[in-house]
Amino acid sequence: MNKAFDATARGLRTFVSDVADGFFEITHNGFALVGLAIVFAALALVARPDLRKTGEEQLMGWLQSRKPAPEATDLEPTAIERTTAASPSELPKQQAAVAYWLSKKYRVAAEPLSVLVAEAYGIGKRTKIDPTLILAIMAVESSFNPFAQSQVGAQGLMQVMTRVHGDKYESAGGTLTAFDPVTNMRVGVKVLQECIARAGSLEGGLRYYVGAANLQDDGGYASKVIAEHERLLQVANGRAPSTTTVTPPPPGMRAQPLPVVAPAKPEEGAEPAKVALLSSVS
Repeated sequence: MNKAFDATARGLRTFVSDVADGFFEITHNGFALVGLAIVFAALALVARPDLRKTGEEQLMGWLQSRKPAPEATDLEPTAIERTTAASPSELPKQQAAVAYWLSKKYRVAAEPLSVLVAEAYGIGKRTKIDPTLILAIMAVESSFNPFAQSQVGAQGLMQVMTRVHGDKYESAGGTLTAFDPVTNMRVGVKVLQECIARAGSLEGGLRYYVGAANLQDDGGYASKVIAEHERLLQVANGRAPSTTTVTPPPPGMRAQPLPVVAPAKPEEGAEPAKVALLSSVS
């Protein structure tokens, strides 16, 4: 009985040993074959760049197919076309300096300011108005808030009286474009040109612009704009003035101008009449 049991145990051990040896032999040979296949594949890829490129494209395609589907959103891929922003690094050095300085002073992102600065320089070149003056007016009027509105209806970056100058927005699509920064700037510069031409001087034009042409005091508006203009000129010329924030006039305190029109010539011998360009605003 014991001999039979021993014989059976030896047989099992032999069987297991043979199976294990066979498994290791097969595994060893299999790894060897895999290694050889990898070597030959590597040699083929080195010798044939076109095969390597094809293989990389197929691998990338497989990886892309394994990526989870993007989360559905209501965003539009064309939204960038409506964005009023640009990289300051793309501006000329002088304009970039102005954009960065204004960004720091008024705590506004440099990217949207870059568009406004570039536009101001473009308009300034066409109209012969210093671009830093245009930017100074925006600074004092709205602190670069394109959605600003006063109690008397002055709107946007340059606080243009939309109901007075609505005709100037018609070609852009209507008065709602007063809240488009670039459109508001262009209309504001047109109004400024008319004011300067009517007054015959920059300071007088600024008084017309703010609606204080026939008031004793413009609340320091013209002085604030000219002072900010001087600071911006220093920045544009490579100097660094103070960045103390300018406080714009409180909404509703701005005078309400009437449309700027050419003054009528007084009759000979008659005393010049005062032209009423605004109504009092409390």
